[in-house]
Amino acid sequence: MAQLMDGVILLDPTGTILGANPAALRMHGLDDPAGLGSTAEDYAGRFSLRAADGRPLRHRDYPLFRLLAGEPFPDEIVQVAPAGEDQARWVHQVRDVIMDEDGGEADYLALVISDISARFDAETRFNAMFQANPAPALVLGLADLRIARANPGFLALTGFTEKQLHDRSLFALDLLGGLADPADVRRRIAAGEIVPQAEADLLVADGSRRLVLFAGQPIDVTGEDALLLTFADLEPRHRAEQALAASERHLVAVFEMAPVAMAITRDADRRIFRVNAAFRDLTGHDAAAATAHTFDQLGLWDGGTPRAALDAAIVDRGRLRAGETRLRRRDGGPIDCLVAAETIDVDGAACILWAFEDVTERRRTETELAGAIDEVMKDASWLSRSILDKLATLRRPQTQAPPSDLTPREREILDLICDDLDDAAIAARLGLSRNTVRNHVANIYAKTGVNRRSGAVVWGRERGMGSRRA
Repeated sequence: MAQLMDGVILLDPTGTILGANPAALRMHGLDDPAGLGSTAEDYAGRFSLRAADGRPLRHRDYPLFRLLAGEPFPDEIVQVAPAGEDQARWVHQVRDVIMDEDGGEADYLALVISDISARFDAETRFNAMFQANPAPALVLGLADLRIARANPGFLALTGFTEKQLHDRSLFALDLLGGLADPADVRRRIAAGEIVPQAEADLLVADGSRRLVLFAGQPIDVTGEDALLLTFADLEPRHRAEQALAASERHLVAVFEMAPVAMAITRDADRRIFRVNAAFRDLTGHDAAAATAHTFDQLGLWDGGTPRAALDAAIVDRGRLRAGETRLRRRDGGPIDCLVAAETIDVDGAACILWAFEDVTERRRTETELAGAIDEVMKDASWLSRSILDKLATLRRPQTQAPPSDLTPREREILDLICDDLDDAAIAARLGLSRNTVRNHVANIYAKTGVNRRSGAVVWGRERGMGSRRA
């Protein structure tokens, strides 16, 4: 007994403690066997015992009393503390041994004790972390690959109850589906090896599956060889990726079907990587010819606002609105365009979306109309002033100012305003007081619908007024 690593307390059938080896004394913090007491009753008075789960034990449930009562307990865990202390000092794993020398009644009873305090503490800490860990996790016993524990995170993820999972075979349940190499994963789990991160379709309680990332790690804090499997739910990311992919497909369809010519260039090198059907029709460049080239390499820019100036505006403001430019078709024909651009993100890369509106026909029509009006107005002495106003308005269709009923004096003053004369110069030229000129200017503003001098200048010059007529 003295040489045994395990502790041994020897009793006779009457409950008298006959002796204890040094290991048993150390496991009770004693140097002298007398500290255990002379009987089982004395022992119960000196030490307080609790079950493995921390539940206080009644004296009749102490291992010594169960041993005396003839109740077998091959392995039982108890927490031990000196009487009067609430915190356990030692954790013992105990078993019973009955010795009979003559084949009759038992002659000696022995309580064999193993000190598992360190292991119990490690298990307690592991259990606390396992239960508190928000990441879903399972513990598998390597002896039979059955599920020993499932934490709340795993139960919440799958909808299973602990009873549905406990002591069930991982592979019989078919929890892990969709593995890239199921044979390798099964071999690693069975061998108790580290299982590298891998994706799987995890079975859930309703029979469906969720995409997860899982990994396995051998552990030795559960009293037996075990494997800890941890999981990360990839389903939200998977659904988001599917939604993004669907959205991108829809955007590509809208881009391709849009009636406005559009192209997308990469911000880094300004190379085109996508054009729509309207762009191909407008420029004559098919997708194969345009892709991976810049606008300059295609010779697309022909005049108007230089592309470099448009680029500078995009860099400065992140967008461009209705810039005027001229493009050249693949066959050399010019295209007058309004161009707009916006910085966007495509597949994580900074890009620029360009939109081009063909205004060639409109410009040609405006030019022809302006030429016709100029011819008419070369000899317009027979036309009334109101008709001249309307012709001037047609000549500059972008301005939609209302007709006026200016008096001859107001027209005279507006002519001088359009020649950039100020009120003092107008007063001197017409022999009027400055206050009179100011009153006429106020009336001009009211009748032409402007509220400042520059507006009056634009209004008048568009109607052929002033010596600097546009």
